[in-house]
Amino acid sequence: MYDRILVPTDGSAETKQVVAHAAKLAEAHGAELHAIYVVNSATFASLPMETSWEGVTDMLQDEGESALEDVQKVASRYDVSLTTHLVEGAPNKEIVRYAEQEGFDLIVMGTHGRGGIDRLLLGSVAERVVRASTVPVLTVRVEKDEVTPKAEATEKAKGSS
Repeated sequence: MYDRILVPTDGSAETKQVVAHAAKLAEAHGAELHAIYVVNSATFASLPMETSWEGVTDMLQDEGESALEDVQKVASRYDVSLTTHLVEGAPNKEIVRYAEQEGFDLIVMGTHGRGGIDRLLLGSVAERVVRASTVPVLTVRVEKDEVTPKAEATEKAKGSS
């Protein structure tokens, strides 16, 4: 059913739960697992002009590489092949673009399940990906300090809204 699974990471501790879920799925289906970290280019806009762009770029890329190394550590516990990708742009747009261009069968993402004013103020990359993607998206609800992800998983089938 799944041959290529994409798991975006933001480097948070909670993402490790999502990676484990994606790796289990990849292992069960004999699928390739790919991890993507998007260096959020919008981060640059809020910096003072005197800030060294090169230094900021290096710092953000280092964070991304560290996050992808964490994914490798989690995925190594499973019998899966893992390929990592570091890209730059708006996270939700780059995740969708990458998944669609590279022919992925599934995107597995974490969500905090925020509602109300929190979601309005903070937004949700996962929600934007679900709305924009033609690739099915499986969301795994995670909570801070929670050891395992909640059993909530929502799949958006191709073409549904």
